[in-house]
Amino acid sequence: MFFSLTVIFKLTFNTRLEMGRRKSKRKPPPKKKMTGNLDTQFTCPFCNHEKSCDVKMERTCNTGIISCSVCLEEFQTPITYLSEPVDVYSDWIDACEAANQ
Repeated sequence: MFFSLTVIFKLTFNTRLEMGRRKSKRKPPPKKKMTGNLDTQFTCPFCNHEKSCDVKMERTCNTGIISCSVCLEEFQTPITYLSEPVDVYSDWIDACEAANQ
């Protein structure tokens, strides 16, 4: 009797003759970005009241206006489309420090 090679191989080695696959590695899920809202109320550098300064961004006029509701101090600065309220506040603080020196 003539046996085929696959039958002889199966009988002698008792293994599977299928090709093996590589293990597929799953990509890790993308990390979630921190998208917290930035503050729009800040501490006034003149009267030191917390959260008394409100920032208004006038995108049509390209100006940022920050004003204190306690001491009625006001500051305007030019903004771009990338500017945020914290940028207007930092410009105000920088202008105050420049005026003090």
